[in-house]
Amino acid sequence: MATSVRPDLEEVFRREYRRVVGVAARVLGSGDQAEDVAQEVFLSFSRSSVPAGEAGGWLSVAAAHTALNLIRSGRRRSSREETVAAATDPVVPDVAEAVLTEHDRARVRAGLARLPRTQAVALVLRHSGLSYAEVAAALDLSPGSIGTTVRRAESALRKELNRHASSD
Repeated sequence: MATSVRPDLEEVFRREYRRVVGVAARVLGSGDQAEDVAQEVFLSFSRSSVPAGEAGGWLSVAAAHTALNLIRSGRRRSSREETVAAATDPVVPDVAEAVLTEHDRARVRAGLARLPRTQAVALVLRHSGLSYAEVAAALDLSPGSIGTTVRRAESALRKELNRHASSD
């Protein structure tokens, strides 16, 4: 059975792909995994009835949700670390600093995964460069509440990081 392709898919893909990959990469810390997430998100979009004019927000939220689900499900694999290691300069001036930096990133990703979904997505979208208005539209919240939501998310993330730092 043949399925039809949305006539606006190519236009939306060209316009939004970089943003979708960027949102996913911020959550995952991996460009390769972010591209995989983008494929999944655009496949979902192609099956949806979301109007092209609302696609940017829908795709950004879908990218954040999909990336957070990937973290929460524990499907991260050693290939990601191998890819990152292969892409970095083999001569690291301070190995201890490099290890700590990667450890800190992993702690932040794990902390994000423990936040309430709306807070985690709002934080990721805002730090991915979306304006308050864009985050509000993507999450179907009032623009006036985004600043509070992001501040609460930052505070909750700090608490998560501090709580889990003491158990390390």
